[in-house]
Amino acid sequence: MTLITERPGPGAARPYRFPQVVRRAVAGGQVVAAHLPGQSLAVALLLLDAGAGREPVGKEGLGAVLAKALEEGTAQRDATAYALAVEALGTELVTALDWDSFQVSVQVPVDRLSAAVELLAEAVRTPKLDPADVLRVRDDEATALRMDWANPGPRADAVLRGDIFGTDNRWGRPMYGDPDSVAALDVDDVTVFHSEWFIRPGTLVIAGDLDRIDLDALGATAFAGAAGGPVEKGGPVEVPRHDRRRIILVDRPGSVQSTLRLGHPSPHRAHPDHVPMSLAGTVLGGAFTSRLNHLLREVHGYTYGIRGDFASSRRFGRFAISSGVQTAVTAPALVEAVGEVSRTRSEGVTEDELAVARFWRAGQLSVELQTPRAIASALTTLVVHDLPDDYHARLRESLLAADVEQVSAAATAHLHPDSLTLVVEGDAAIIRDELVATGLGEVVDHTP
Repeated sequence: MTLITERPGPGAARPYRFPQVVRRAVAGGQVVAAHLPGQSLAVALLLLDAGAGREPVGKEGLGAVLAKALEEGTAQRDATAYALAVEALGTELVTALDWDSFQVSVQVPVDRLSAAVELLAEAVRTPKLDPADVLRVRDDEATALRMDWANPGPRADAVLRGDIFGTDNRWGRPMYGDPDSVAALDVDDVTVFHSEWFIRPGTLVIAGDLDRIDLDALGATAFAGAAGGPVEKGGPVEVPRHDRRRIILVDRPGSVQSTLRLGHPSPHRAHPDHVPMSLAGTVLGGAFTSRLNHLLREVHGYTYGIRGDFASSRRFGRFAISSGVQTAVTAPALVEAVGEVSRTRSEGVTEDELAVARFWRAGQLSVELQTPRAIASALTTLVVHDLPDDYHARLRESLLAADVEQVSAAATAHLHPDSLTLVVEGDAAIIRDELVATGLGEVVDHTP
């Protein structure tokens, strides 16, 4: 038997071409479309500036509850009739929420696209929002969150986010809220949020064969009954970094493993360093072949996997590392993770590491952006982050052209090991003294 001791080298990234982008103003809104010649399926996506960042502090989870309530009937038909109408077209209403946007989409054969957009607009603009339905959806969502928060991870995530961004800011609280914030929502909260953000025109994103699609007619359907103009997006949020590391201990008595969450603020999505910064993150922790995964999984056997990367929205971003380790190796795993961040910041990346990251990231484009739904999602990135129409067409070349100096400089500029917040969710009685002994920073107990 032959044992292979060296990893295979990176393969060449496949050629990739992003489709032509078309923009036009229609009926008070914007239509952004990608031409997919010969494609039988088409996607229509209504993009609203109604992301989680628009929710008032203390009302976290409004968008998630409203997303579920949209299919509970409309002003024109009850829930059963609406569901039958959608199913008759062979599609479903797909909702998505992030910090910057609320999205509702359908995917259908091109000849059914007009009818599908009509149903989409009906749900978004004129949902029934019957009080009994809203309360039932709210309770279902709160129950689902309670079940999720009973597992390791969500509490640690929330503590890290709160410490990085501050819980007095909406972006310092969980995107989908927590069990208590969702349970406390009432019908008026949901209806007012809808009236403030879901009546605005927004942007209609279309991916399909534009030779067979009437964009003006679809825009008129999507924006019918809409009112109000675009809202101020706001500039990047200046999030100050901490001047020293600290460890926040979230007690989970009896736990046989510790959940690790490490992080600090990072730049917003449209920052000019986005590409080299994301490649630095890939080398450090964003892939199975990353430094963190190699060190903690393969060398030490501390974990099944560890990831670290940059994530960014329109106004802010964060660098974060996540993993789960056995209780007995909590302290050494934390030491090794912080050490690897420090090494990457001070030493940069190597050409061999960067080659793997470049070809992998560039190669993903030809794999990930094949379907109309994936193309539509890429178009939303252009709209939300005010990126040029040729951004995705140039992205492959940008990734492949990034050199060691650029990526290492981005690692130096945007990795801050001395400012990390280290959240550990585990059995405090067992691990507290060992965490103190690491000298990584002051150990404080989280108080809910």
